[in-house]
Amino acid sequence: MKTVLTQCRRIVVKVGSSLVTNQGAGLDIGALGNWARQIAALNAGGYEVVLVSSGAIAEGMQRLGWSARPTSVHDLQAAAAVGQMGLVQAYESCFRKHDMHAAQVLLTHADLANRERYLNARTTLTTLLSLRVIPIINENDTVVTDEIKFGDNDTLGALVANLIEADALIILTDQIGLYTADPRKDPNATLVGEALAGDAQLESMAGGAGSAIGRGGMITKILAAKRAARSGAHTVIASGHERDVLLRLLQGEAIGTLLIATTLTLAARKQWLADHLQVAGKLVLDGGAIKALRSGGKSLLPVGVKSVSGEFERGEVVACVGEDGSDIARGLINYNAEEARLIAQHASHEIEALLGYGGDEEIIHRDNLVLL
Repeated sequence: MKTVLTQCRRIVVKVGSSLVTNQGAGLDIGALGNWARQIAALNAGGYEVVLVSSGAIAEGMQRLGWSARPTSVHDLQAAAAVGQMGLVQAYESCFRKHDMHAAQVLLTHADLANRERYLNARTTLTTLLSLRVIPIINENDTVVTDEIKFGDNDTLGALVANLIEADALIILTDQIGLYTADPRKDPNATLVGEALAGDAQLESMAGGAGSAIGRGGMITKILAAKRAARSGAHTVIASGHERDVLLRLLQGEAIGTLLIATTLTLAARKQWLADHLQVAGKLVLDGGAIKALRSGGKSLLPVGVKSVSGEFERGEVVACVGEDGSDIARGLINYNAEEARLIAQHASHEIEALLGYGGDEEIIHRDNLVLL
């Protein structure tokens, strides 16, 4: 555990409702302050932390004076809308004590399924991190329906880890970790200290998707770890009641269950770009651009693009080829087809004059490009 986690620098932390609410009496400000203190310490140490936090509906219920969780979707959405105000306000107050700001980011599945919105969300989060602002992420419960909702914040945490290419996903819960069986029923059950994410046996240990123990509980965390591993993120499932759990985990202390991703982040992203997305268009590059990509590890600038073919939107995958048609690279483009044609063969400082607004200097950033 020590070797794996001490090398992680970009972290997604997910905290559940049981940790952030005071048994139905609204938000536990002491608990939120505890997360803020630890995250501020990590930030000062050079870590980048995104917080996925539940608790909006519970806070909304408290503010509205509701003693029982409603079953109506509209009532739940209303509670979430009211509760989000309190949740973000509370986090902002806690982080301000450490001279830091928090930012509210609400996501739906559609935001990440759509390429342009995916890229916008990724850019927003990475920009916030560069500004030392802590993104507080939750599902946008005020607008989601059964067809588009993530379903649980464990899954949302994994999707965010994939989105920002995090090194680790830390899921904090009221359980110590994953056991080989339900410890309430099997006295021989033991804590799983370390395993490979995606191991089929883990789902069986968690009770399976259709079991009473698994429904909405540990099984969602195991499946989230499996999803996070696709982009190379390791997952830890641990008790949020452990003292300084985030600080101790990233110092290498063995707490809870570590589920190791067997694919490196870079390799996973290259596979994703190269093999799993269809090409929406094509850029023909000149010799200078090809050399810069292959030898210098540079981003692709518009000046090196000789021509553009196809119709595509910002954030879609395009092929980069040589003048002889040979495959050079694939990447997520920062401009739509019409814009790309306008700025092709022009220097980056000319983009604003050509388009009427200042866009990205790169037509494809090196982080979103893979050589073939």
